Amino acid sequence: MDALLPDRFLGWFAARGWTPREHQLALLGKARQDRSALLIAPTGAGKTLAGFLPTLVELSIGRAPSSPLPLWERSTPEGRRERGEPRVQSPVAYPSPQLSPTREEGAHSAHSYVVSTGRGVQRSRGLHTLYISPLKALAVDIARNLETPIAQMGLPIKVETRTGDTPVSRRQRQRRYPPDILLTTPEQLALLLSSDDAPFLFSSLKRIVLDELHALVTSKRGDLLSLDLARLWKLAPQVRAIGLSATVAEPDSLARFLVPQRDGHSEAADIVVAGGAAPPLVEMLDSRERLPWAGHTARHALGEIYDLIKRNKTSLVFVNTRSQAEMLFQDLWRMNDDNLAIALHHGSLDVGQRRKVEDAMAAGKLRGVVCTSSLDLGVDWGDVDLVINIGAPKGASRLMQRIGRANHRIDEASRAVLVPANRFEVLECRVAIDAVAENAQDTPPLRSGALDVLAQHVLGCACGEPFLTDELFAEVRTAAPYAALTRTDFDDVVDFVATGGYALKSYERFARIKQDSAGRWRVANPKIRQSYRLNVGTIVEEPMLKVRLVRSRGGSGSTGALGRGGRMLGEIEEAFIEGLVLGDTFVFGGEVVRYEHLSEDQVYVSRANDSDAKVPSYMGGKFPLSTYLAERVRNLLDDKRAWNALPDQVRDWLSLQKDFSRVPGVRELLIETFPRANKHYLVCYPFEGRLAHQTLGMLLTRRMERAKMRPLGFVANEYALAVWGLGDMSFMIRHGKLDLAALFDPDMLGDDLEAWLAESALMKRMFRTAAVISGLIARRFTGEEKSRRQVLFSTDLVYDVLRKHQGDHVLLRAARADAATGLLDLKRLGDMLSRIQGRIVHRELEHVSPLAVPVMLEIGRESVYGEASDELLAEAADELVREATS
Repeated sequence: MDALLPDRFLGWFAARGWTPREHQLALLGKARQDRSALLIAPTGAGKTLAGFLPTLVELSIGRAPSSPLPLWERSTPEGRRERGEPRVQSPVAYPSPQLSPTREEGAHSAHSYVVSTGRGVQRSRGLHTLYISPLKALAVDIARNLETPIAQMGLPIKVETRTGDTPVSRRQRQRRYPPDILLTTPEQLALLLSSDDAPFLFSSLKRIVLDELHALVTSKRGDLLSLDLARLWKLAPQVRAIGLSATVAEPDSLARFLVPQRDGHSEAADIVVAGGAAPPLVEMLDSRERLPWAGHTARHALGEIYDLIKRNKTSLVFVNTRSQAEMLFQDLWRMNDDNLAIALHHGSLDVGQRRKVEDAMAAGKLRGVVCTSSLDLGVDWGDVDLVINIGAPKGASRLMQRIGRANHRIDEASRAVLVPANRFEVLECRVAIDAVAENAQDTPPLRSGALDVLAQHVLGCACGEPFLTDELFAEVRTAAPYAALTRTDFDDVVDFVATGGYALKSYERFARIKQDSAGRWRVANPKIRQSYRLNVGTIVEEPMLKVRLVRSRGGSGSTGALGRGGRMLGEIEEAFIEGLVLGDTFVFGGEVVRYEHLSEDQVYVSRANDSDAKVPSYMGGKFPLSTYLAERVRNLLDDKRAWNALPDQVRDWLSLQKDFSRVPGVRELLIETFPRANKHYLVCYPFEGRLAHQTLGMLLTRRMERAKMRPLGFVANEYALAVWGLGDMSFMIRHGKLDLAALFDPDMLGDDLEAWLAESALMKRMFRTAAVISGLIARRFTGEEKSRRQVLFSTDLVYDVLRKHQGDHVLLRAARADAATGLLDLKRLGDMLSRIQGRIVHRELEHVSPLAVPVMLEIGRESVYGEASDELLAEAADELVREATS
C-alpha cells in the first residue's frame, strides 16, 4: 500500500477513519503497469474514487514535461478571462515562439503555456483524464464529489464539466485551455472529436474513465462512444481506460469495449472484482389489500407505500414510466397529511427543476422522491435508506442498480421493497428477489455496431481532419462493436455519406463529403460541419401523432377521396398506430374510430360503429421483461413447492388454474380456447415479454385470416397473448381444421413477417430514426428546429424512393436491424417458437380460465389514468373472476 499511495493520500484516508480498499489499490496497480481495467463493484464500494485514484496520484506528483499542453492558439485576451481563471503570462512555443504552427505541424510539435496561479509560475499539463458519464446529472454530481478530496488534500488539480448545459464561452475555453480532468457525456465527446484541433486537445490524454459502463454499451449511444474511443486510441496511443460498473452479466464482453481490437484478435482489459459487500435486504410487500388481476398503478397499496415513506428517513420510489411517476406523485401528495417533503424527478422535467430536487436530496431535505430510470444511475446519496420499486423490475440487473441507490456504504445492507401491481407481477418480483440473492445478472450482451451511427461518425471525422478510407476502416474496426464490420458495409456507409447512395446520387444536397486530390475525404462545405454539430447524437425522441376526425371514404375497401382537415381529437403515440393496418378500428377519446390514413404527423380517422374494435394493446411498463427473469418465472410456475413462498392470494389463484385448466410447464406453450360474449378466444402463455408477444399477435392474426378464422384483434402483456375472432377456434382444432403446430411454426418469421412489415408503419418509423441519426435528415438548423412535419415529409419521401429503387440501401438495412432487435424482438420470438415445437398443449375450455383473466382485462382498455381507470378495471375483473371460478 505504501508503494502505491503517497503519504498525502494515506493521511487523507486515515483522517477519515478509512482504509484503502483492495480493489482501489488494485486499480492503482493496473495503472502502474500501464494496463486498462474493468472494475466490477457494488454501489457504495468506492467505485468512483477507485476510478479517479490513479489520476489523482499521478497529477499530485506531476507529469513529466514530455506531454505538455499542445496549443496552436498563442494567447487569450485578458478581457476574456473568466473570474478566477489563471492568467496567461507568456505563451511558450517550441520549437519557435514566433511561428504559429499549422494544424499538421501542431500534431507533432510540443507546445505549452505558462500560467500564474498565485503560487508562482508553472506550466500547464494539458488534459490528463476524460471522464464519460451516461447522464449529465451524474457528471455534475461526480465533479462535486471529486472536488472534496482535491480540496482537502490541497492537490493542484483542475476539474471541470462539459455537458449540454455548459455555457458556450466555457466550452470554447476548455478546448484552448483544458482542465486536468474533464467530465463529459458521449455526445460532447463526439463534438470535441469533430473539431480540427482535436489532435491538439487529446494528444496529452492519458486516461479515460467510463462510468456505469453497462448502461452505455447496450444502445446506439454505446456504438457512438466506441467509435469515439477508437479515434482517441489513434490520437493518444498512450491512453488507457478504466471502466466502472455495478451490474455485469458478461464481464469478458464488457472488458473488450475498453481496449482496441486489432488484426482480428479479441483483446480485453483486465478485470478487477470488488468483494466484501453486504448483501441487500429485499422484500416484497405482502399487501393487506386485494391484489389486482391486471393494471400497473399499484393504487391498491397507496396507503402502505405512504407508510413506508413515513417510517424511513429518505426513500426513492421508482416506477417504470413518466406517466406513472406523475400519477403516483399526485396520489401521494393528496394523502400527505403529515406534510412530508416529497418530490418528483423524471427526464421530461425542466433541467432546473431536476437540479433543485437533486440538491435537496444531497442536502437531506427530502423524505421521498418519486422517480423513473432518470435516477437509476450513479448519483451518490448516502442518506437514502430505502428503495421502493413500484411494479415488477423487468430485469434482475435493473433491480440491483436501483437497490444500489440506497445506503452508499459497502459494509451495510441496502434495503428495498418491491410493490407488485398485479398478480403476474408477484411472480416476477419473487424470482427477481431470488436472482438478487444469488447475485445473478441479466444485462444485455454487447451490441453489433449500427450502420446509421457509423455514418454519423464518418461525417464527424470529415468535419475534423480529412481522412483516408483505408485508415479510417482500420481505425473503426478497433472498436469492439465494429470489430466484425466488413469492408463492403464500410464502403457502402462512406458512399452513402458522400452521395446519399445509388438512388439518391443525383441530389446534390445528399453529398456531404468529397475527396481532394490526395484521396482524403473532407466535408463538402462549412454548412455541413455546422449541421453536424447541431445534430450530433443518437437519442431521437418518441414521436406523437395528431389524431383528426374526417369523413369516411365510404365503406370498407373504398378508394374514394379522403377529406382533410377535420376536428382534432388529440395525440397518440406513433408506436400504437404502427401496429395497425388501414381499416382497423380502435377506441380513442371515447369513440370507436377507423384508421383511414397516415400522412406525415397526422392520423386520419373516421367514426365507426364496429363493436368489435381491433385494439392491439401496448399496456405495461417501458421496459420489456428480461429473458432471464422470464425463464425463472416459468420455472417458478412449474415448481409447485415454490408456490409456498408466494402470497396467499397468488397461491390460491395458481391452484385454481391447476384445477380448472393447466399451469404451463417450463418448455411448453399452453394454449386455451373458449367462447365468450359471441366471440371465440385463443389465449397462450409464452412469457417472453410484450415486444415479442405483440409481434407474435400481429403475425398470428395474418395466419388466422388465411385459415378463415375471422380474427378481430389481439392484446398482449408481458406474460400472455389473447386473440379473439368470430370463428369457433375450439371446434376447428377439435376437428383438425386448425393445426396449432402449423399456426405457431417458426416459418412465420419469413414471408408473413415481410408482408406485414410492408403494410405497417413500423418500417417507416425505423427508417426515420436511422435517417436522423445518420445525418441524412437534419433536425436542427441555426436558430431554429426543423418541424416534425418537415422531417416526416423528407424521410417518408426518401423512404419511398429507396424502397422502389435501392432495396439494400444502408439506411434500409439499418432500419431492418433496428426493428429486428428492438420493437419486434425477433430473436427472442424465434427462440421461443423453436423451443415449443412438439410441446404445444391445448385446453378446450367452456369459459375464461383464472390465468387468462389478466390479459383479458387488457381488451378494449383506453389509456385512462386515475381512479376511473382502476374502478373500471375492478368491475371488469369481478365479472371475469366470477366466470373463471364458477
